[in-house]
Amino acid sequence: MIVCEASGVRVRTLDAGRLWLDGGAMFGVVPKPLWSRRIPADERNRIQLSMRCLLVETGGLRVLVDTGLGNKEDEKFRDIYGVENDGRPTRLEDSLRAAGVEPREVDVVVCTHLHFDHAGGSTTLGEDGLIRPSFPNARYVIRRGEWEFAHQMNERVRASYMSRHFDPLAEAGQVELVDEDVEVAPGVRVVRTAGHTPYHQSVLVEAGDQTVFFPVDLAPTSAHLPLPWIMGYDVEPLVTLESKREWLTRAGSEGWLMVFSHDPVVAAGVARPRDGRDGCELVEPRSDGADAVGANDKDGQDEG
Repeated sequence: MIVCEASGVRVRTLDAGRLWLDGGAMFGVVPKPLWSRRIPADERNRIQLSMRCLLVETGGLRVLVDTGLGNKEDEKFRDIYGVENDGRPTRLEDSLRAAGVEPREVDVVVCTHLHFDHAGGSTTLGEDGLIRPSFPNARYVIRRGEWEFAHQMNERVRASYMSRHFDPLAEAGQVELVDEDVEVAPGVRVVRTAGHTPYHQSVLVEAGDQTVFFPVDLAPTSAHLPLPWIMGYDVEPLVTLESKREWLTRAGSEGWLMVFSHDPVVAAGVARPRDGRDGCELVEPRSDGADAVGANDKDGQDEG
């Protein structure tokens, strides 16, 4: 779906497949009777989530934001997480080709963080058994702090970080580590939005008068817009709270177009202020097919 196109900048969503994660983990301290009204759970208490990436074409460059899960996981893993991403070699590459872009034509890959569902597709397992960068001509932009945190492999986070997803990038000389908020291509800026991980970054795209905000796991679905609706996966939930307060309030006050990485239905929508309170609400929600969907249901979302 083309999200925005103006002033020589085109932003579109890419489908990298779907997976199922535990609903309680996705909503942390929010009670199930509340979150299950927004995204229902299956018999294993999992909720279906999209793995939605961005393709930004600007200044003669093609920028891919996040890479989905990839093709390196075994059948046990795929069953546990209900992975649906079959393609050549995954659905992400097929989505890129549908947008007229071959993997070798990607110039920049932004890794918002290195969890397996966002960075797994950065490398590909070939038929020869070797793991190589999926986008051979791209530079992979990663926060230095995130790179270092991913390699600590402590008990709290090691299940989310798998070195086969990112170490081959360094071996190929394709990693660009950044320490600050930077512009990675004309109009495309990464900004630190800590909490989910200490160095998690989100992406802002300026397209004419429109700002596109890809919060990624700062607000993985439209149901996570209320400030205290924070994932149990977040390693610093109180930091997430303040990151959400800052960035979602700004998104609402400036009317940014938000794109959600994991929402199974709502791909994007326009942020609006929340009646004088911090954070934002969503209007004009759209699915990946660009069809309008129902207005954001506020039931159970009040912050109190």
